[in-house]
Parts: sequence; structure tokens; C-alpha cells
Amino acid sequence: MLIKNIDGLSVSQIKELVNRGGKFVIFPYTISFIIMTLKRSSDIYFVRKEENSFKYSYSYVLINFIIGWWGLPWGPIYTIGAIYNHIIGGKDVTAIVLSELIQNDPEADTSTYNINIENNQTYNIPRN
Repeated sequence: MLIKNIDGLSVSQIKELVNRGGKFVIFPYTISFIIMTLKRSSDIYFVRKEENSFKYSYSYVLINFIIGWWGLPWGPIYTIGAIYNHIIGGKDVTAIVLSELIQNDPEADTSTYNINIENNQTYNIPRN
């Protein structure tokens, strides 16, 4: 999945924006055919505290209203759940995304990690 709306930001800047109230969200949507219903999710969007998530989710709301309802019995059920997620601002996946970004941060100082796997399996990872 792509992460949208973080262009040019470092991981430390993203962490600061999250601490100020930003969040990572996905927007579920439903595609229904008469006998088949598919649940899907959008790419991941970073929504700053001062932003309204509707500007990212409106196209997925339209997909739900236009082609989400038609599969029986799951189309209406999944569509209502997806629309509920849009009303509350999207499904929050901040913890998962932030964890992944921190683990793969190229600017992180990993020199303090004392990992000696060969001899006695010692892991000395500092707590933050």
C-alpha cells in the first residue's frame, strides 16, 4: 500500500505531527456484483490534525453508494460498515504504520544496539 500525503517528511517529522494529533487512516469500500461482494481498502493517507479526512475519502464514499449495495446478503452489510468508517474519519492504522516507519528509518542511530547472535544470543535493545 502507498502512504499518501507524507512527501518530503522525515520519520522524525512524521512522529512529531502524530504527537500533535495527526494520524494514518485507510478508507474501506465495497464493490458488489449480484452474487459476489468484495471488501477493499484505500491506500494509507496521513491526515494532519487540522485537516478534514473527507477530502481524501469522498471518492470511496461514492464507490460505496454507487456499487457497494448490490451484492446480497453482504453488500449492504459491508457498505454500512464502510460508510460508518468514513463518518468517523477513516480506520485508524497509525500504530501499525508508525511502527513500520520507525523500524525502517534510515536516519535512526542503531549503533547503540548490541546484537550478538553468533555466540550467546544476547539482545541489548534500549527502551525509549
